[in-house]
Amino acid sequence: MQQVKAVVALAKDEPVSVVTINVPDPGPGEAVVKIQACGVCHTDLHYRQGGINDEFPFLLGHEAAGIVEAVGPDVTTVAPGDFVVLNWRAVCGNCRACDRGEPQYCFATHNATQKMTLAEGELAGTELSPALGIGAFAEKTLVAAGQCTKVDPAARPAAVGLLGCGVMAGLGAAINTGNVTRGKTVAVIGCGGVGMAAIAGSALAGASKIVAVDIDAAKLEQALTMGATHTVNSAEVDAVEGIKAICSDNGADGADVVIEAVGRPETWKQAFYARDLAGTVVLVGVPTPDMLVPDLPLIDVFGRGGALKSSWYGDCLPSRDFPMLTDLYLQGRLDLDAFVTEEIGIDDVEAAFEKMHHGGVLRSVVVLDGAQA
Repeated sequence: MQQVKAVVALAKDEPVSVVTINVPDPGPGEAVVKIQACGVCHTDLHYRQGGINDEFPFLLGHEAAGIVEAVGPDVTTVAPGDFVVLNWRAVCGNCRACDRGEPQYCFATHNATQKMTLAEGELAGTELSPALGIGAFAEKTLVAAGQCTKVDPAARPAAVGLLGCGVMAGLGAAINTGNVTRGKTVAVIGCGGVGMAAIAGSALAGASKIVAVDIDAAKLEQALTMGATHTVNSAEVDAVEGIKAICSDNGADGADVVIEAVGRPETWKQAFYARDLAGTVVLVGVPTPDMLVPDLPLIDVFGRGGALKSSWYGDCLPSRDFPMLTDLYLQGRLDLDAFVTEEIGIDDVEAAFEKMHHGGVLRSVVVLDGAQA
């Protein structure tokens, strides 16, 4: 057992606290990871707001990279000293998805068995709920060994750590879920961090046209630097008509693939009507439980054909995708550094949440232990 500093949400909608927590020594199937960098994701804010569940207190943070410090007695996949990106899809190998050779859809992913706990005050000994089974706004964290994916240690922790959630979600929505390939046309509705990653993924896959759609002119300008070829400001122009006008070559009636990265019924409906006949809609924006599919004539669903898909974690397989994308980053073919808006300290997470409301950052990244900028 050791004690470290960490960022914890103690109660719903209250500011986060930097506290001391207890991190157990790793047991069977577990690893302790010394965190070097962890991105501040909107999902962490959802936890703090009680939007995920009410299992407070939460140990926040999940987009992380670091060094394995210790492993349990039966762990063979990683060893102390390995540089890893943490993931929340530690596949079980035994469920029906794994049995049919589709581990990217695993239904029983692993987390650490032991619990980290609060170390001080009246709540000392209280078990923590780690965000997405990780909890990486901490100097060290305990995870299942399968949540550790080895990548090239030459990579910058603040950049490749983002593969742990948002960047992978967007890249995967384009490449894995949407099956974007050379020559296809793509539209991305919503140019936050996930939408920008979908744009970058579409460019990486060789899409011929990539249309970025947002109501923020500054985000649209940034989208052009991430690989977008065209922009549509949907505060000024109808999004569906704007996409269709750009993608109308060769008689097309919209984009081949439309990625909805907002998570709202009205933007999903835009995505549905902005795709070409037999095109694909990918929902990667996360809706709230009260949101319903918009009023949509069933004959339109039938008449347009194609596919309506949701993308959960970019349909990724961390052991396959994280090392590949890290290599592309080191080759200069995938600019993960562009997603890092600022590097902050562990005491600055609450301020980073506030910046999310203003939309001026792709990612604030908590950097610990002097990780290289």
